[in-house]
Amino acid sequence: MNLSWKIARFELKETFSISYGNYSHREALVITLSQNGISGYGECTVIDYYQINLADFIEKLNSIKTLIEKHQIIHPQEFYIFLESLNLPSFLRSALDCAYWDLFGKLENKSFLELNEINVNKIPESSITISVASVEEQIKKIEASSWTKFKVKCSQFNKESIQKLLKLDRSIALDSNGSFTPEDCIWLENFEGSGNFDYLEQPMQPGNYSVLHTNLYANWMADEDCQSIVNLRTLQPHYKSVNVKLVKCGGLTPALDLIAAAKTLGLQTMIGCMTESTIGISAGAALAALVDYTDLDGANLIANDIANGSKVTNGKIQLSEKPGLGISIL
Repeated sequence: MNLSWKIARFELKETFSISYGNYSHREALVITLSQNGISGYGECTVIDYYQINLADFIEKLNSIKTLIEKHQIIHPQEFYIFLESLNLPSFLRSALDCAYWDLFGKLENKSFLELNEINVNKIPESSITISVASVEEQIKKIEASSWTKFKVKCSQFNKESIQKLLKLDRSIALDSNGSFTPEDCIWLENFEGSGNFDYLEQPMQPGNYSVLHTNLYANWMADEDCQSIVNLRTLQPHYKSVNVKLVKCGGLTPALDLIAAAKTLGLQTMIGCMTESTIGISAGAALAALVDYTDLDGANLIANDIANGSKVTNGKIQLSEKPGLGISIL
């Protein structure tokens, strides 16, 4: 098996504004695993507030390249045990795990769905992100959009803005990226209108969720607070739902377990994404039939996508039927 990688720079169609800052581009590490002339692909994006440094990743890849290339082709679940032994950051482990699932499926001539016996009965539509801006500007974007579900970013709590958004006849979620205070959250979960948002994602900075309650109006959704399966029981009294991102939990393999465990605890789940190309989106989309919400708009936000695979068009997820994750490079 051959391992290679490259750095990709994705230009955004418009400035992406969240509470952590403003972004005009994203850099990502694209992983390729090849065997017998067949290649599988994985991706991880540089996210500054996750302290992701591609130089560190490349140094790590150079140190493990020989170990990976000498490894025999085995089932991805077993290969993941090997990946865990390498002590990799979750973002890098995810890129390798997704690339391996893509490669393994292509070698077996079976899709990820077939390999995991996932029935695609109904796939929830994806939301599209509305960046931080004045609420008037956000409403204009929502009303002009052909999408039906929206994740509205905010960087501070504003009752008037919240009430204006709730007057729209649209499916809206609110994501503050940790910018709310405990007092804001107490008001929100006791405000009946909060129940009309699809969910309210990561209201405060990680670790500050003790004031949140699941028996009130708000559908609190954990993002940064939910990094892996070990968080779930601690989060259960405070969050009704969790955002499963492959790079956070370490890839498709642990994501399958995380979704199953969340369901057992009565938590709703969402497959989310970073600002990723179709490589990362195709991996997330492979799990879309297992969850309650999807937020897979990443490839729609960039101007220079580098791959074909599963697509999201106006929120509707169109799964590739090709082997593996169905990813090919443009």
